[in-house]
Amino acid sequence: MPSVTMTVNGQQVTRDVQGRTLLTDFLRQDLALTGTHVGCDTSQCGACVVHVNGKSVKACTMLAVQADGADVTTIEGLARNGELHPMQAAFKEHHGLQCGFCTPGMVMSAVDLVNTKGEASETEIRDWLEGNICRCTGYHNIVKAIRAGAKAMRS
Repeated sequence: MPSVTMTVNGQQVTRDVQGRTLLTDFLRQDLALTGTHVGCDTSQCGACVVHVNGKSVKACTMLAVQADGADVTTIEGLARNGELHPMQAAFKEHHGLQCGFCTPGMVMSAVDLVNTKGEASETEIRDWLEGNICRCTGYHNIVKAIRAGAKAMRS
């Protein structure tokens, strides 16, 4: 059985995994980081988005062994010292969530968008979120939250 070592939310972890273990399963089952949700297992919904080496990745399409040596950030790793990340706070303040199932993936994708593009128009935000599905809302408040979160991240 292969061994993987990676930094997850700032802490180095080493575990033995089966070669076929998905990164989502590793995070949820081996590390008990259940904020990364599994919605479809087919890379369609985006509920499983995490950052690998600073870029958003659908963790249900990546094997844990592919993340060996990587820096992985999950939704649990965004908050600092008990304070929500500006994007998390914006989702809360602007009602960018309904049931909350898709929210971790949306937030992680939004943070990558801001880190990659800086300021983005509504159209660019909607395009960026194409791989993230929310079945509860029409995305209006999600877009509003991302714009507010982006502004707060730049401050």
